[in-house]
Amino acid sequence: MRPAVSYIRVSTQKQGRSGLGLEAQAAAIAAFAASEGFTVIDSFVEIETGKGADALEQRPQLAAALELAQLVNGTVVVAKLDRLTRDVHFGSGLMAGKIPFRVAAMPHADNFQLHIMLAVAEKERQDISDRTKAALQAAKARGQQLGNPDIGKLRKAEAEERATHLRSIIEPLRNLSAKRISAVLNERKVAAPRGGRWQATQVIRLLNRIALTSLQHDQRRD
Repeated sequence: MRPAVSYIRVSTQKQGRSGLGLEAQAAAIAAFAASEGFTVIDSFVEIETGKGADALEQRPQLAAALELAQLVNGTVVVAKLDRLTRDVHFGSGLMAGKIPFRVAAMPHADNFQLHIMLAVAEKERQDISDRTKAALQAAKARGQQLGNPDIGKLRKAEAEERATHLRSIIEPLRNLSAKRISAVLNERKVAAPRGGRWQATQVIRLLNRIALTSLQHDQRRD
């Protein structure tokens, strides 16, 4: 039996806590391993958003899975290709290495074929995005109101509430860099706005929001 390392990824903290998606991915990988003659020697689970997460330093469980696969001369197995990555540049970098990848949903695809599939998927997503933008611009040109105007207000209120809640945590860290603050928040397991791990850009937005909220509060008192 050939050694395999299982890699499972869910996109939000909520999915990670509930187990939603974890069992399905694990079952798909187990079935693939049994039918293809692999023995899963270890499994790594990542709870991370897809957007902005396609960098290895932000995916420690993937890095650990790659390290173990290299050590045992094994294969990294995922349930679906998008659980590994949706980014063709990141994916091609992974697949250019010596570690083979297999996808349970595409059992006969090798690294080269997976690379091509990533490129095709990225092109399709860009085409859909371009068509959507063109349709929205055409609708706007006709004078059609787009979206729900209350959504922006709701998101602003949520951001202000989050900033108020995190103020006591952030205030003692203000003298640190945004990158260091994000590391501290991740170490303390403070949930990021959309789940996953804190990034420096999110910390900068939070600091600006706290400063703005404080200014508005002072103006109301005056």
